[in-house]
Amino acid sequence: MGGGRRPVRRRAPREKTAIVPSEDAPTGPSAARRRGRSATTIYDVARLAGVAPSTVSRGLSTPGRLNAATEQRIRAAAKELGYRLNPMARALPTGRTSTLGLLVADITNPAFFPAVRGAERAASLRGFTMILAESQESGEREAEAADRIAASTDGLVLVSTRLSDEEIIALAGRIPVVVLNRVVPGVAGIVPDLAPGIDAALDHLAALGHRSLAFIAGPPDSWMSAARWELLLDRAPQRGMTVVEIGPGVSTLEGGRSALARVTASGVGAVIAYNDLVAIGLMRAAQESGVAIPEQLSIIGFDDIFGSDFTSPPLSTISAPLGRMGERAVRRVLGDEEPPERADDLPTEFVPRASTGPRRDS
Repeated sequence: MGGGRRPVRRRAPREKTAIVPSEDAPTGPSAARRRGRSATTIYDVARLAGVAPSTVSRGLSTPGRLNAATEQRIRAAAKELGYRLNPMARALPTGRTSTLGLLVADITNPAFFPAVRGAERAASLRGFTMILAESQESGEREAEAADRIAASTDGLVLVSTRLSDEEIIALAGRIPVVVLNRVVPGVAGIVPDLAPGIDAALDHLAALGHRSLAFIAGPPDSWMSAARWELLLDRAPQRGMTVVEIGPGVSTLEGGRSALARVTASGVGAVIAYNDLVAIGLMRAAQESGVAIPEQLSIIGFDDIFGSDFTSPPLSTISAPLGRMGERAVRRVLGDEEPPERADDLPTEFVPRASTGPRRDS
């Protein structure tokens, strides 16, 4: 055995870490001598901090794994040298990017603002960055956006999604998904309790003497539009009111304007619209056509968007706790909250204003 060559010990591969230069990186001669190269590396930080490169990686990518003094020394050295891990490098050892996706149907619709703010607030508190995208009310666009986001995030929140149940279920098989304003079998979903707001709105109209009601529906693939219609269809007759559906239609001001002819032809005295934008569009078109609001037509919206009380007259509406729903969605997608058995703690609320009044037959 004595004449063989000694085995060669292979050195472990050097750790590679992506670098993002810092704007406050030192630029003086001493800093240049310390670096000895154009870009600071993890080895420079390790030498200055007096620790191994792997310790630097742990200290910067997963805070709390080292003792406080060592972690502070590493961070001080990294700051002095202007060194930062980028998010992709930070994700390598854990497979997590600390990034969440939020996909909304229409970024210009004020109804989504509270949900976006609530989700971002909850994500920020947990050290996550939120990426926002929209589908422009298109299921095809939404599928493309969801596919892009799913490849680089730790979870995805879909707000008023236009995807099919099958597409959502397939997406949830790749990445944690929570759906707002939608129920999909086997997928975490957060919906408000529609009954309190709708019941109060119907009671309000009945007390004003209304006996006929139209619901201006939203997009044909809107789960929430169908849920609201089914509840109205059940609850309105209990109050001696007839109810008809007009639509489906687009969930915009133009959707409300285009519904006026059918509302007038139906002969109803009151309308509940799919959302506030549709209600405001209907109100404008009615007033331009000489229909007095609320003397000849009472109008109620949905969502209580910013500006709904700026209309003339101010719009009666049904509000939902969208901010809390956005926060809850983030907690759910991160596994911080178990699904509630009921939606009683997320009730809708009727907000009466001046766009509703007693019906006065001409």
